[in-house]
Amino acid sequence: MQRESISFSGVLLRVVAALLLVYGTWNPFGYSFYDWAIAPLFGAPPTEGPIAVKFLLGVVLVAAWAVFVTATRRSLGLWGALLAVALTAGVIWVLISYDLVSANSSKGVANVVLICLALCLAAGLSWSFVSRRISGQVDTDVVD
Repeated sequence: MQRESISFSGVLLRVVAALLLVYGTWNPFGYSFYDWAIAPLFGAPPTEGPIAVKFLLGVVLVAAWAVFVTATRRSLGLWGALLAVALTAGVIWVLISYDLVSANSSKGVANVVLICLALCLAAGLSWSFVSRRISGQVDTDVVD
């Protein structure tokens, strides 16, 4: 029987995947799925690209969000997710308090929020492995 575990590189891969998902969906730089496919529907200047490709990429993004959010919800649970949100809110507060990010910089605050969201999603994807390594207990899903 192969022992399932996670390495630092496995956690890092999940963080990178979450960052790609979050920043690929929307980011303050204007290079995202939202800016390419959604914003033109609401009056932004039209962008290049076939509608079929935009549709396909939209479906892929929705599926990826479903996987990440479902895994995070199952892994962390409601209280764990609330703690993760509280922790990220605290990080944002500290960064603004120490003037590492300006509260007046919408791009700066948006980037911190996106990074924190990606870290919450990555934590949700990795938590079962990390928890088992720390506690020795295995998480299981109850299936009816």
